[in-house]
Amino acid sequence: MKIAIAGTGYVGFVTAVCLAEHGHAVTCVDVDKKKIDSLNRYGKALIYEKDLDALMAKNKARLSYTTDYASAYKDAEIIFIGVGTPEKRDGSANLNYVYAVAMQIAETAEKECVVVVKSTVPIGTNERIEKLIRDNRPEGAVPLHVASNPEFLAQGTAVHDTLHASRIVIGVEDDYAREKLTELYKTFDAPKLITNRRSAEMIKYASNDFLALKISYINEIANLCEEIGADIEDVAQGMGYDSRIGSKFLKAGIGYGGSCFPKDTKALHWLSDYHEQELKTVKAAIEVNDHQKLKLIRKAHKYYEDLEGVTVAVLGLTFKPGTDDLREAPSLTNIPMLLEEGAIVKVYDPIGMERFKEHYPTQVKYCTSVDKALEGAGLCFIFTDWPQIKEYPLEGFKKNMSRAIVLDGRNCYALDEAEAAGITYESMGRKIVLADC
Repeated sequence: MKIAIAGTGYVGFVTAVCLAEHGHAVTCVDVDKKKIDSLNRYGKALIYEKDLDALMAKNKARLSYTTDYASAYKDAEIIFIGVGTPEKRDGSANLNYVYAVAMQIAETAEKECVVVVKSTVPIGTNERIEKLIRDNRPEGAVPLHVASNPEFLAQGTAVHDTLHASRIVIGVEDDYAREKLTELYKTFDAPKLITNRRSAEMIKYASNDFLALKISYINEIANLCEEIGADIEDVAQGMGYDSRIGSKFLKAGIGYGGSCFPKDTKALHWLSDYHEQELKTVKAAIEVNDHQKLKLIRKAHKYYEDLEGVTVAVLGLTFKPGTDDLREAPSLTNIPMLLEEGAIVKVYDPIGMERFKEHYPTQVKYCTSVDKALEGAGLCFIFTDWPQIKEYPLEGFKKNMSRAIVLDGRNCYALDEAEAAGITYESMGRKIVLADC
């Protein structure tokens, strides 16, 4: 099939490459000329995502990139809208980019086709897009059909999550859209749920917010474990054996981040509040997560009254391993606070440092290894559980730091190994390991 996809971010671009892998001809559209020029010139993804570059190269004959939306939409059979829906100040979703693409489609599509909303949008948005398109179509133009097809990919595993989807949700209101999307996905081996558009929109929000709830719950349990002497790792393992609960998303830490959970929890909370059906559990998850991100800063002040002049090593900048995404990352909350207190901050991340330089080009020292980041540090924060950090030998903390105090927001190390290494080690929901430092 001939496909056009608006947006070359995580959702749009990964969708494009994976549909090409299934034999479809895909045109990627973006208003950013620099992005499109780079894609055409180098044939490399603009985001860090496992297997994406290899899949692009394999399917380069079926992929094209352009800023000329009129030519891309003119005779496409299916047009995906995969642009961003960032949060507004009040927490609601900003749909300006979605509506702008819908207007372009209304004005330029010449062939009867399905307009598929892949972006995460509030319930009822597909109906508003349908009306916007209908009201702005040229007189006598062929009809366009609007469908909802939310994504369920996770950054770091986005290609696998798309090619081996846990489910494909299709929200339609007419047979034409149903048949076209059924044909599009016929080669995907995944459960397919066909429902109405509002249900499809809600499935996306309900799924993401449930996972955010699970993370916030285990973090609160971890905080309590620290006070009562229980071990969150054992607690989570014991809970996870129950098939009704499951072990996924029961890893205690310093909160969720990224492009989805923070934005989607706030958007659903705003929507529920607007309809006077406040989701108290979602509201609580947002509050817990905001509080959790500052957990290590609070721990640090047990060892230093203030951080003026203290050299602080920060290991991990991205919100999770396997991606270069910094959106809502704990590093962007904590490092400004460290700098404000007068700390000398040295950072290491195997992938995320170039993007972090866009925020802090000179204020922190960028290091090429864990060892270099630790040299002379009197305190270490761990924000991301990259393999390079999890596999780091613990004696390196003692060897390189002036005072081996490690505050681990991702529970990277075993307590007995930390004790054997002779470091002071505080993690999440577990006992404190104290050393003479």
